[in-house]
Amino acid sequence: MKIETVRHSFSHILAHAVQELYPGAKFGIGPAIENGFYYDFDLNNPLSPQDLPKIEKKMREIIRQGVKFKKKFVTKREARKIFKSQPYKLELIKEIKGDKVTVYESGNFTDLCAGPHAKSTEELNPDAFKLTKVAGAYWKGSEENKMLQRIYGVAFSNKKDLDEYLRLQAEAEKRDHRLLGQKLDIFHIDEKFGAGLPLWHPKGAILRKTIESYLVEEQLKNGYQIVATPHVAHLSLWKTTGHWNFYRENLFPPMKLEGEDYLVKPMNCPGHILIYQTQLRSYNDLPLRYFELGTVYRFEKSGVLHGLTRVRGFTQDDAHIFCTPDQLSEELVSILKLGLGILKEFGFKDYDVYLSTRPEKYVGTPGNWKKATSSLKYALEKVGLKYQVDPGEGVFYGPKIDIKIKDSLGRAWQCTTLQVDFNVPERMQVTYIDQKGKKQQPIMIHRALVGSLERFIGVLLEHYAGALPLWLSPEQIWVVPIGEGHRKYARQIAEKIESAGFRVKVKEENETMGRKIREGEIQKIPYILIVGDEEIKNETVGVRKRGKGNTGAAKLEKFLKDASLEVENKA
Repeated sequence: MKIETVRHSFSHILAHAVQELYPGAKFGIGPAIENGFYYDFDLNNPLSPQDLPKIEKKMREIIRQGVKFKKKFVTKREARKIFKSQPYKLELIKEIKGDKVTVYESGNFTDLCAGPHAKSTEELNPDAFKLTKVAGAYWKGSEENKMLQRIYGVAFSNKKDLDEYLRLQAEAEKRDHRLLGQKLDIFHIDEKFGAGLPLWHPKGAILRKTIESYLVEEQLKNGYQIVATPHVAHLSLWKTTGHWNFYRENLFPPMKLEGEDYLVKPMNCPGHILIYQTQLRSYNDLPLRYFELGTVYRFEKSGVLHGLTRVRGFTQDDAHIFCTPDQLSEELVSILKLGLGILKEFGFKDYDVYLSTRPEKYVGTPGNWKKATSSLKYALEKVGLKYQVDPGEGVFYGPKIDIKIKDSLGRAWQCTTLQVDFNVPERMQVTYIDQKGKKQQPIMIHRALVGSLERFIGVLLEHYAGALPLWLSPEQIWVVPIGEGHRKYARQIAEKIESAGFRVKVKEENETMGRKIREGEIQKIPYILIVGDEEIKNETVGVRKRGKGNTGAAKLEKFLKDASLEVENKA
């Protein structure tokens, strides 16, 4: 039996249990979802997490009764009689095409459902599911409709898989970047400033700057030119590109200034095109690669905002490549190689890769779509990446490759994206002069390698549980003098460390050495150097390495050499 069928069956049993425990409940929908299921209810009283064990107990009672799932086809008229006291089911019945609908019976519970379900609850393991939370959910996802109560659950074929999932979830909670951001003094989001708009603390700003500097350096090595564009532009520009018409509901509202409408930018590409168009371009100038750490703004609904991983203002490592059709394949190969190399430096080596093809509604010619899709396939195969085809999931303006990185808990995060665009170059009349002196439209590639820096930093914090590699750590080395008489030597050591290019802090507070070491461990400082009488006498430092504890005394020159090698190798 497919796991989706197992989860859908648990959803049905959940509704059955709620009917018995809460007579008069009104039922919405209850699908299987990733790792589990949910069901929406309209109840007289609000549920709380404390109610879930009682509902779980009732579900297990039903499962152990060996109740059979019976599938029936009934007419709409019959269905309306069955669900006469269920307004949400009656609404769904009205929307079903044709006169026949499917219902499932299990004991004294009947649900409007297309299935599939297990043949009997005997096929379900009563110890392989758990209800996880209660949340609000608008009927059909529309804020204009009533708010229902949604019960979420997780379910698997056996208890072992459930226990492993719950273990990973518990570990994920410990690694929650929102908690780490506060604990490590990296960032916070303040409602007084605005939801989905992170405020970066000094250590967070250093972390961002370190990542940005590395990304800029890598782009310059690979033939990109750095550009920068403003945060606002005329609304008419976004109408020309199509962003206003296609994505209006996700954009901030326009601002009217001196009789003109402006929009905070949701994308960087139009600015790059305008830079391209300041000169007449020849085929000899191509490929032309523009790169920008560009901050953009999207008005995500408050319900989907989540720490750094879903925000309203974010910075992308955004680039746009203008190339000829003959250059497309090799450009895509080059982008993939660069992207995989950068991800590896940050510690990501496992991926899920998707190739998304032409949707029903699209711009451009079928011939161009075919060539672009073939080029994407060629690049994936040339680089040796296994991939899945996502039929019809390309964006309206072109096919794309998405790479989802897997973190240390095996969770996938959207990261690298490459998109071939036939739309904006045509709308903005982008051209180059070919070998015959004729105007041609270049192919435009949109690409981001780490994507949103905000989301990427959130993923990094969770991937490393806050213990960032030495090269990324905002505070790399602490020097801890044992007593007041050792402070001068500690400062001398710190000066040499700083001269070697490291971020260092001398811990001179009037606290015990043990307390300072404990604080350094909590703050996940890579190296803590202890200095006292013995170190002054021998001109050494006592080295404590994160995760390993005391590793012994070392000459400062030897320590710095080893640490520099660690940074160079991005270990």
